Amino acid sequence: MTATPDDTTDAAAPARASFADTLAVYLKRRVLIVAFLGFSSGLPLALSGSTLLVWMRESGVNLGTIGLFALVGTPYTLKFLWAPLIDALDVPLLSRAFGRRRGWLLLSQLLLMAAIVGLGACDPSASPLVVAVGALMVAAASATQDIIVDAFRVETLDESEQAAGMASYVAAYRIGTLASTAGALVLVSAFESAFGLGRHAAWTAGYVVMAAFVLVGITTTLAAAEPEKSAQADATHARETVLARVVEAATGAFSEFLSRDLALVALAFVVLFKFTDALAGAMTAPFVIDLGFSRNEYAAIIKGVGLAATLTGGFAGGFLARACSLPASLWIGGAVQALAALAFSWQAVVGLSAAWLTFAIVVDNFTSAVGTVIFVAYLSALCRNPLHTATQFALLTAFAAFGRTYLSSGAGFIAAASGWPAFFAICAAAGLPSLLLLAVLQQRGHFEGLETAKE
Repeated sequence: MTATPDDTTDAAAPARASFADTLAVYLKRRVLIVAFLGFSSGLPLALSGSTLLVWMRESGVNLGTIGLFALVGTPYTLKFLWAPLIDALDVPLLSRAFGRRRGWLLLSQLLLMAAIVGLGACDPSASPLVVAVGALMVAAASATQDIIVDAFRVETLDESEQAAGMASYVAAYRIGTLASTAGALVLVSAFESAFGLGRHAAWTAGYVVMAAFVLVGITTTLAAAEPEKSAQADATHARETVLARVVEAATGAFSEFLSRDLALVALAFVVLFKFTDALAGAMTAPFVIDLGFSRNEYAAIIKGVGLAATLTGGFAGGFLARACSLPASLWIGGAVQALAALAFSWQAVVGLSAAWLTFAIVVDNFTSAVGTVIFVAYLSALCRNPLHTATQFALLTAFAAFGRTYLSSGAGFIAAASGWPAFFAICAAAGLPSLLLLAVLQQRGHFEGLETAKE
């Protein structure tokens, strides 16, 4: 029987409505708030990293000293150590006026703005040590802001909004990082050429402008609403001493997680989910150079279509998580991450082909972003207790960083022993353990209770 036009219209309506609902989640006020906070989180990273290193090299600092500045990123790795203080303590005056999470956000942003200005006032040619202290202050304030933004995002967004919120956060984070890298360098050049400032004065002015961009985060914090879950935490805080609250936040986050069924399996999954990505990523740049591409060719692809693929993949991950259940999304994200490595295996076979390299990098960046958004949505679902959301999320991301940093450290030895085509096939196979753990978690009912009904 042939469908009438009315039948066709009626059948298509739910699909269109579903797509419209999926798109509309990105325009919700809470999701937009998280996006602007993502810009604020992405802004300072390069100011104590790559942008600062350009300034130091231009100032004549030797390469050995510049190399040591990698240690400036230590606060990002160890931020879980002071996350319990953020969960347990209130900021005098600010928390009373703006709420528990927003008070901490404002404090971290004000400190971040002051630290960026202070770093900009330093002179790398006169005292690299003073610059290092200034960079550490920026990194510490930035890491603190990250702790609070993660907790704020988890506590503010509904389960059905988490993936969309993370996709928006990632996109805005990238824009913030772009502003403090390419944007900062363009500003410094403009201050030199258009305003006739000397090199040091131009760099200082550039950092002052970057500090002013933190006002985006401050304005967003003032416009945001305090998470409803803060009321539960405030009631508990009123019954406990400060010391008891700190101890509870420090120990309770881990002990509460370990008390759950399949906790160790879940932790192993957290460690391994991005392993295939990390193993391949550790060797992608040396592989490309070995094939005969120049670093400028590689950089042009990474910053051009690679960035576009990352942003697109982030939003695709958000749509996927909205449309599918959490375990189904993780299956898809884990599978496409692993399969993407095979594009580099074929690149090793075809050799010096810019077109295929572009395709491989687009596929890799797109699938990595899809997996990241879905993975962070899963981590967010695991952090259910408002008494230690910040600490628990920081601990889980530390476990994820362990897999990314340490398990992939042997990638070079594997590549040397196997050759490039086999190496990237091994990278694809490295995604299988996480999928096996995912099967166990799903079969044993791990995801029951982590999801709420999608709006």
